[in-house]
Amino acid sequence: MRKLQNQNPFFTLPSTCLSRQFKPSYCHTKAHFIQNLQDCRNFKSLISTHSNILKFGFLNDTFTTNHLINRYVKLQKINSAHQLFDEMSEPNVVSWTSLMAGFIDAGRPKMALWLFGKMHESTVMPNSFTFATLVNACSILADLKTGKRVHAQVEIFGFQSNLVVCSSLIDMYGKCNDVNEAHRVFDLMGFRNVVSWTSMIAAYAQNAQGHVALQLFREFNCLMLDRPNHFMLASVINACASLGRLVSGKVSHAAVIRRGHDSNDVVASALVDMYAKCGCINYSDKVFWKIPNPSVIPYTSMIVGAAKYGLGKLSLEIFEEMLERRVKPNDITFVGVLHACSHSGLVDEGLEHLETMYEKHGIVPDAKHRSCVVDMLGRTGRLDEAYSLAKSIQVKPDEGALLWGTLLSASRLHGRVDIATEASKWLIESKQQVAAAYVTMSNTYAFAGKWEKVHSIRSEMKRNGVYKEPGCSWVEIRDSIYVFYAGDVSLCARGSEVVSLLRELERRMKEKGYVGGSMGLVFVDVEEEAKEEIVSLHSERLALGFGLISMPKGMTIRVMKNLRMCRDCHEAFKLISDIVERDFVVRDVNRFHHFKNGTCTCRDFW
Repeated sequence: MRKLQNQNPFFTLPSTCLSRQFKPSYCHTKAHFIQNLQDCRNFKSLISTHSNILKFGFLNDTFTTNHLINRYVKLQKINSAHQLFDEMSEPNVVSWTSLMAGFIDAGRPKMALWLFGKMHESTVMPNSFTFATLVNACSILADLKTGKRVHAQVEIFGFQSNLVVCSSLIDMYGKCNDVNEAHRVFDLMGFRNVVSWTSMIAAYAQNAQGHVALQLFREFNCLMLDRPNHFMLASVINACASLGRLVSGKVSHAAVIRRGHDSNDVVASALVDMYAKCGCINYSDKVFWKIPNPSVIPYTSMIVGAAKYGLGKLSLEIFEEMLERRVKPNDITFVGVLHACSHSGLVDEGLEHLETMYEKHGIVPDAKHRSCVVDMLGRTGRLDEAYSLAKSIQVKPDEGALLWGTLLSASRLHGRVDIATEASKWLIESKQQVAAAYVTMSNTYAFAGKWEKVHSIRSEMKRNGVYKEPGCSWVEIRDSIYVFYAGDVSLCARGSEVVSLLRELERRMKEKGYVGGSMGLVFVDVEEEAKEEIVSLHSERLALGFGLISMPKGMTIRVMKNLRMCRDCHEAFKLISDIVERDFVVRDVNRFHHFKNGTCTCRDFW
């Protein structure tokens, strides 16, 4: 490694740093300097201790220098730590690993991987902590390719059974979306502790397999191996959030309280998010206000939760309070703020926040922030502005999917076939959200009455083997999940009763002026009576019908859906809430709808 020549600032320290005198009998012992380093709480005292270590000749001692490097790292002076490392005559594995960990803590994981390459060229052999540190760098970068190479080195050096290394590997594979490889590492472990179990549960929770995460948590509890820590409980709560499992979430909340983790920032943030995603924003609010000094994470969770519930002004009020309490927002906080403006029609406020992000808070708007603004403009019918902004944004394929998918949805909503065509073309050519792009484009043409185009798109889908994702909804009753698919009554629990109830409700809706089938998504040119039949058996209606006959009056029925709720069903749910005098909460792919007394919290704006 290149040594830094004539650049040592410690040879030109201020005279005040060198003036302090020590009694040789006490001061020039290694133990004393180590203790001094551990007591250093600021950069000035560390410089003073460093100068005395140099003065008494202990800088050539690797053990002492390693402690000095660690202290620079802890005080976030990574460049000073690196320079000190470069000046070591014989750095050992602790020296190398400490510096790698320091670069990771400083937000420079690629530098840690580069250092390992240099270490590989030296005679120093890595240990288990070196490999755990390297795997952590790959986790942060979500670099699966490098992670697998590091895993191979783990096998070569014989650390494949090491508890710390294996737990890190599970975490890395989970963050790289390779949950099968994570479970393979987990299965091969001879001994597992709460950390390895937590890593495995988190891997499933992060990869849309919350049901497996909950199953693993139950297995962990049955084995009575250890008490769950707050990280495990937070992962379990996140799994409940992704599934919309309110009952399981409440059981997990009880476990959190029993274990005394309810004041933990990570757990509290997960609870705020879980209750919001399960349609209980009032519970989120209660949990949030019990946090003594909420950091940016719970604040952001609360802002996003209120936004998805259609409470845009509440989101902005929480954001303002956050600033008043001098909690610094991050880039995700602003995604939540812009999302709130988008889903509540607060265009002027949203544009102002976008323009002042950097000026007031030092955060440079990126593709995800501008995508929110495209969504915000599109929802309010300002399609030309949204289209111009979308074309000006440089995006990666995954970011582009969100951007152009948003524009396509808004174009369909407002009947802009020209913009919808451009958006769907981008998505299909880049192989992003292909099925959704075809279906949305087909419906755009259908609403415009261009049936030849509809048939052409349908034929193209068949030729290319592209199939529409079926509409799916589910409800949770007494900790059991009941799933319903659009148009499939044969698999519907208590199907004949559900259909009979829906028919009766449709009759009563028509008495109030409801016209079925006119606003729901249609895929081919069908007669009006057939349209009614298609829309009346949408998955969310089947789930609602089952909830009405299975849950006692007075209980709120919560329906989760994998796709966007259609306008026809939205209108039907409003009317049914008034007819049966009950509250319904629907979580679709975009947001929440709370139906009560014939109205919805989204105010028909979604």
